Amino acid sequence: MALRRGLRAFGTLLIVLSAITPASSVFIIAPGVIRQAGTGAFWSYVLAAVVGVFMAFVYAELSSAYPLTGGEYTIIGRTLGRLPGFMALVLVLVTQLLILAVIALGVGIYLGALLPGLHGPTIAAVTVLVSMALAVLDIKVNAVVTGIFLAVEMLALVVVTWLGLANLARPFGDLLVSPVAADGSAVSFGMIAIATAVAIFSYNGYGSAVYFGEETHEPRRDIARVILWALVITVASELIPITAALLSATDLGGDVMLEFVALRGGETVTTLVSLGIALAIVNAVLAIMLLCARLVFSSARDATWTRGANRALSSVHPRFGTPWVATIAAGVVSAAFCFVPLQFLLVVTGTSLVVLYAALCVAVIAGRRNGSTSRGAYRMPLYPLAPLAGLAALAYVLYANAIDPVFGRPSLYVTAGILAVAALLYATLIGRGWSIGDVSED
Repeated sequence: MALRRGLRAFGTLLIVLSAITPASSVFIIAPGVIRQAGTGAFWSYVLAAVVGVFMAFVYAELSSAYPLTGGEYTIIGRTLGRLPGFMALVLVLVTQLLILAVIALGVGIYLGALLPGLHGPTIAAVTVLVSMALAVLDIKVNAVVTGIFLAVEMLALVVVTWLGLANLARPFGDLLVSPVAADGSAVSFGMIAIATAVAIFSYNGYGSAVYFGEETHEPRRDIARVILWALVITVASELIPITAALLSATDLGGDVMLEFVALRGGETVTTLVSLGIALAIVNAVLAIMLLCARLVFSSARDATWTRGANRALSSVHPRFGTPWVATIAAGVVSAAFCFVPLQFLLVVTGTSLVVLYAALCVAVIAGRRNGSTSRGAYRMPLYPLAPLAGLAALAYVLYANAIDPVFGRPSLYVTAGILAVAALLYATLIGRGWSIGDVSED
């Protein structure tokens, strides 16, 4: 039984933007970028946006050719072969289920600051389970719910922008030509480049539109459009408030964004913005739950598990047209991971995105050469600039992680280990019966 095509491009865009959660990126990722690059974080986010354009072109072309619920692994499997496809499936499956727990833990952190005494992991697990229940409902209902939450999230970013522009502490020209660090010293290009490696992750998520390809009308045309629009909106909704904060903030160390809001807006505004961020994180959990459920559903349809598990996980709710068993399975597993130490979750998931991006850059080149992506309705401009430039940028990000002995290097080791285990599983147990099926677009 197929998933129900209940989404138009706008509904898909709302879910994708909710999964990206720009407000969470501004308040959780941006402070780390600013601590590294000071006001040079402006250039870090501009450069990250350029890399985002390259990757959005790659995602759009590949997703136009294969708008399948399995997302990246189905694309890589169709263009590079079944073994790379299966390795991508295992990597993405592990990463997505753990990232869902990581984001949910953010709810506990923000609510804990407002309501001391709350147990963060328990709040996170409850958030995941409530999102699981909502995700079983019709996809159109989820598009409406995420859209409402997204509007609140964007309002919080508008408030941040207004606070910054109404209380300028430095001219915009200083951000362009004279960036300074937290201690007032000049910022080098190397500092900006290292911070860019982090800022790239702030925009991530636009490619998740492909997971809804089997529930979106006219997917070969519209999924590519959703990906490109999602990047444009994400860059604007993150870069503008970050720039406003950099123009206004007097202290570039610590938790820059919240401290800036507290200084310029006062206690009431800070509380309201914090609630908005918590709501944005809840919204992201719901959106990513939808992605995880469809990934699990697709993996079962492609005979990844035992026969009984495949039959159950690939079942579709008779009323809502959603992968309800896969949703419950993803929710239960992710809720359990909420009780695992956060540092472990971050190390496991930290560099998998870089490897996945690199594989997609190679896949789009292979697809052009072997003709496997010729069925798509979208072709990126200036090919092969985007995949080659993307690979160059990703090589630098890998280097930046490799020289980080605390987080980056261990994460690379874990990612390599996951890929090695996946290759072993494919060779010994799964490979013979595993295949990536095609889906009707009717």
